[in-house]
Amino acid sequence: MAVTEPDDQPLELENGIIARHALLAQLGLARQLIDQHQPDRLVVLGGDCLVDLAPFAYLNERYDGDLAVLWVDAHPDVMTPRDFQHAHAMVMGNLLGEGDKDFVNAVKRPIKPANVMYAGLQETLEVESAFIKRLGLRSADAQALAHSSEPVLQWLEETGARHLAIHLDLDVLDPALFRSVLFAQPGVPASKFEGVAQGKMTIEQVVRLLTDVASAVDVVGLGIAEHLPWDALALKNMLTKLPLLGDWLPTLGADS
Repeated sequence: MAVTEPDDQPLELENGIIARHALLAQLGLARQLIDQHQPDRLVVLGGDCLVDLAPFAYLNERYDGDLAVLWVDAHPDVMTPRDFQHAHAMVMGNLLGEGDKDFVNAVKRPIKPANVMYAGLQETLEVESAFIKRLGLRSADAQALAHSSEPVLQWLEETGARHLAIHLDLDVLDPALFRSVLFAQPGVPASKFEGVAQGKMTIEQVVRLLTDVASAVDVVGLGIAEHLPWDALALKNMLTKLPLLGDWLPTLGADS
């Protein structure tokens, strides 16, 4: 099932959300594919954080609401069109049954707030903090998880949930240590991201955390989002301009 190829047309603000029509179309296609195969487990490689909306909504239905969600992210993703124009910052709110109605309609069975926990969450905005407090969402920041996964393991035990979906936004990682994230964009001054929460975790800490939770519960979903391979893209572009390689690379895979 093909996704519409991108073009050079600017993305328009549509009823509070940029590219609303295109995003809803992709969301519908994703759910269509999932329903076609009806898997017990799902791995998603994104893409921005919105890629986990259809898969996690499906998994909560598949397991009759007996799904916990570990949101490993520097940001809570609970914005609404009143606060922000990009849907990738709204997806956790949508999974909880809140936010823009067009996106919430994709969630037939909202996830229970007690079954959600943030890991690696950094400073939140006032509107985000109010949302988290109102729903009583659990959270452990990077410092709390630096040497132990116990805060998350304790939460898992308290939920009693037998199945877990893990959302891993790579921006939970410290951009000084892992460069393939938005905040490490080459040529962009650090001041551009001033006031925006940035990740503080290391790869080793994230791997330990996810390994620990996988030993305690049945992991049925894993979404990895926000990968921006700046160096790989720069290398690809450079190679296409080099002698010998430049003439050959554009045809690579053309006959496959």
